[in-house]
Amino acid sequence: MAFKPLHDRVLVRRLEGEDKTKGGLIIPDTAKEKPAEGEIISVGEGARKDSGELIAPAVKAGDRVLFGKWSGTEVTIDGQELLIMKESDILGIIA
Repeated sequence: MAFKPLHDRVLVRRLEGEDKTKGGLIIPDTAKEKPAEGEIISVGEGARKDSGELIAPAVKAGDRVLFGKWSGTEVTIDGQELLIMKESDILGIIA
């Protein structure tokens, strides 16, 4: 993939949601919510302080993360639906 986010932005691939409820009911595609969990594909170089000093990102490619429901901008790159968001939209890293 020939895409690198700039500054403090990250490129995220959403992870697929569940097809069934815990009770065993199948959820149709029209009723599924978009998952708020994803995998980091690519990370920008980081934000800059007012002094120009670089602030390194806290996430790296391969990290599984949680993000807000309405976070990011949906884009299609190389036929894949991905999200571009600011690092600050990420709520946490799943260990």
